[in-house]
Amino acid sequence: MRLFACLLFALSALAATKANLDPPSRSEKNGWIVVRLSGSPEQIGRQHGQLLAAEIADSYRVVKTMLEHDSGQNWNFFRQAAEEVLWPRIDAEYRAELRGILTSLQAANLELDLWDLVAYNAWLELTPYYVSYYNDRTQVANAIKPRSAPEHCSAFVATGSYTKDGRPVIAHNAWIDFAVGARWRVLYDITPTNGHRFVMDGLPGLIHSADDFGINSAGLSITETTISQFQSGFDPLGIPEFIRARRALQYSSSIDDFVRIMKEGNNGGYANNWLVADSKSGEIASLELGFKHVSLQRTKDGYFAGANYPVDPHLLAEETTFDAQDSSSSPNARRTRWAQLMAENKGRIDVTLARKFLGDSYDVIDKKQQPSERTLCGRNDLSKRGMKPWQQEFGPAGAVQNKVADAALMSSMSLWAAMGPQCGPNFSASQHLKRNPSYLWQKDMLKDISKQPWTLFPARPN
Repeated sequence: MRLFACLLFALSALAATKANLDPPSRSEKNGWIVVRLSGSPEQIGRQHGQLLAAEIADSYRVVKTMLEHDSGQNWNFFRQAAEEVLWPRIDAEYRAELRGILTSLQAANLELDLWDLVAYNAWLELTPYYVSYYNDRTQVANAIKPRSAPEHCSAFVATGSYTKDGRPVIAHNAWIDFAVGARWRVLYDITPTNGHRFVMDGLPGLIHSADDFGINSAGLSITETTISQFQSGFDPLGIPEFIRARRALQYSSSIDDFVRIMKEGNNGGYANNWLVADSKSGEIASLELGFKHVSLQRTKDGYFAGANYPVDPHLLAEETTFDAQDSSSSPNARRTRWAQLMAENKGRIDVTLARKFLGDSYDVIDKKQQPSERTLCGRNDLSKRGMKPWQQEFGPAGAVQNKVADAALMSSMSLWAAMGPQCGPNFSASQHLKRNPSYLWQKDMLKDISKQPWTLFPARPN
């Protein structure tokens, strides 16, 4: 079977060469795995599965464990949702790509099937969004309430008088459980037969970014932060969020395109505040995509920041349990810090300052440098408060990787990226578990996470 996998990869590389596309490749640098994929959906999927088979098996195991733990449901529940709820709403292009990944995984003797792979791709919208909908609809007796919609990520996008050259700058760091985050280290460079070439970060085996950061050859760059404590609803007849996010990155040529694609068939899963930059026009936008409420702001002179706080007052009141008056909560403290940094650095923001912002460890409540859940460079593992209801005290979670681009980099489909939290000490799994034995259930999943240097990644090798 491994010989068959190698043959599939060779045929895919030959097909890419004949089509004047870059042959598939894999390289590693400063903690990142860079994979270059091209061709038809099936070819892209086969290359993906062949180049990252071992990493996919490892990440799938961790996500499966975390998903079951956070939701109170077993894996068969999610497999059934993948088959009955998600798959009927996935179009032919992405079905073919998922099947291509699966072909290579099975050729490598990995025991995953299609429903495993679909559920894995959709894990961020399955809990708490789908699980909460299912529990409410079926009124299961003594159902375990899934862990709250998490507080994932810090991000900003700025343009006009806020940036050094008057053009957009965008930045994002990904917050997640360290068990998953240590594996969130793939940079994809994908040239599909249809749509735009794009680069994005992601987990191995996902056809979308998921955290999300991406740049396409039409000059658009996108990112997002999760709307915390969101509990509005879920539409099982809607289009899966992971499909809409992938399609928007691949097919959007403008901010209008992006908004239209993300809104169409909105299922309420993985509700985010999306930040978008158009390097061609200099315009930026914020799309807060709830279930009942959707709001869009756009400007050619200003900034939008994300730190998991709801923006629209109607969405805040009707779709979340978020306390906007608690200034000491993680989202509100980071919102205050973003406002400070934007005001203090107006007219000077560039990629150098953006990288510095993502490593910022100033706590606006205690008014000192102190990495925690209240700082832009999140370190819940160092916090005695936790990030409730998402994380308890000293929960091993926080900012695991970072990405930055300005308009010039977007135009060349390049970005600066750094693995590991850019503040505080390196994370030692063994020491953390020794100090916090309540997390020993994660022992076979947690890895050490070290700060890695900022590295410039071009979309194509020089």
